[in-house]
Amino acid sequence: VSTQSTGANSGMTDPQLTNQTGAFSQLLPLELVDKCIGSRLWIIMKGDKEIVGTLLGFDEFVNMVLEDVVEFETSPDGIVQTKLDQILLNGNNVCLLVPGGEGPIENAKEGQTKGGS
Repeated sequence: VSTQSTGANSGMTDPQLTNQTGAFSQLLPLELVDKCIGSRLWIIMKGDKEIVGTLLGFDEFVNMVLEDVVEFETSPDGIVQTKLDQILLNGNNVCLLVPGGEGPIENAKEGQTKGGS
């Protein structure tokens, strides 16, 4: 997919945005999700749930089939983890997808390591 610029900076190109032929290239959201099939995905949902799992497939509504899933639910007592073999996740409540993410607990450990040194 390519786009053309007609603005004031149309003569300038960013090498990261151009493909081998010099035309601008664009990565669409569903193309990015497609590249994540078979990889771990951290999914932040509306509300107090976050999910980490391996993406097996998805559709145009970003309904997803995941395996080796861990669900993280924030409660007043802390984070409750639930392990599931395989799920079909409705895309309506997805807020953010983080390719390669391992969830809120691993993310918190990395933040402590980076800030503590």
